[in-house]
Amino acid sequence: MTSATNSRPFDGKTILLTGGTGSFGKQFVRTVLAYHKPKALRIYSRDELKQFEMQQVFVNPVLRYFIGDIRDRDRLQTAMSGVDIVVHAAAMKQVPACEYNPFEAVKTNVLGAQNVVETALSAGVRQVMCISTDKAVNPVNLYGATKLCAEKIFVHGNSYAGPRNTRFSVVRYGNVVGSRGSVVPLFLNQAPTGEITVTDTRMTRFWITLPAAVEFVIRCVDTMMGGEIFVPKLASMKITDLATLLAPDCCIKAIGIRPGEKLHEILITEEDGRNCLELNGMYVILPARPDVSGWWKKENYTEGVKMPDGFIYSSDRNPCWLTGTELMEMIKSNHDLESYTAKLAPPLRTSMDKRRRPAGSIKRPPVRLDYAGTEN
Repeated sequence: MTSATNSRPFDGKTILLTGGTGSFGKQFVRTVLAYHKPKALRIYSRDELKQFEMQQVFVNPVLRYFIGDIRDRDRLQTAMSGVDIVVHAAAMKQVPACEYNPFEAVKTNVLGAQNVVETALSAGVRQVMCISTDKAVNPVNLYGATKLCAEKIFVHGNSYAGPRNTRFSVVRYGNVVGSRGSVVPLFLNQAPTGEITVTDTRMTRFWITLPAAVEFVIRCVDTMMGGEIFVPKLASMKITDLATLLAPDCCIKAIGIRPGEKLHEILITEEDGRNCLELNGMYVILPARPDVSGWWKKENYTEGVKMPDGFIYSSDRNPCWLTGTELMEMIKSNHDLESYTAKLAPPLRTSMDKRRRPAGSIKRPPVRLDYAGTEN
């Protein structure tokens, strides 16, 4: 991790963080202030109330708060002036909101990504990292489709750099435990009712903590050559195991899978796998056509191991599964969940088996089905 590996790409640099008042943004600021010595850290977002609230928590002379929207190219251009590194975390992230407001999702996630690339090129920024999601892989909803477009814009943004030294890369990871919209607060709020709702009892997901996500992004900024998609090695968990862990005495009610929702998430497709290397505990998807890219250099990846034909990285085929103890530690590590973790019964925090278990090994209460289907 950041402190352990001494990866300090931000020392003496001016950083621009888009979407800086979100869950990722706050943890990013917390980590950078703790382990790095940036010249300046610009927090760019459109919500003045959230910026005000952050200013009460984070008091440091290197912090700068910029009100702005990534849709506004002129404002973004001003924010980019003098910046060395951009971490692009701004996005519309809620699947139902993107489905109901498709024009707005495209303006923010696609045109906003284009604005970031173009203004970074104009300002001579050296490194730009886009935060993506497993929803961008084989997308079945508009949110995923817009993030797939954003990934393509960033990877191929390197082609627009020409003689300039600006480089663009992508980090792609799974569900963040306890982030806004996470099922963890939902399950904890539902627990007093005696019933937890899940969409499908077969569902699996990749899980990562906010600190781990931030540290992985920082590590990838230190590694990037331009054009890569970085994917961390993550553990999976069944959604019913999570519900049972957080509310062991509750009944689980299956309410039916939502439009645009997958049973299992994929971080690397078979097509991506053909250009994928395993390196130092992560996967690196290389540009599909590095021979014609003009910018690509492979110095950082000479020790990478090419993945075998047919390699797919999905949450249901994952060899690594979370134990109850590990998940509880992940939940407690999230500062945004402090008001929720007090609701957890003490035995759940200490008595879970520490052995790594296969999927579905946590004993579950009866499941109630409210749709046509069978419980597996």
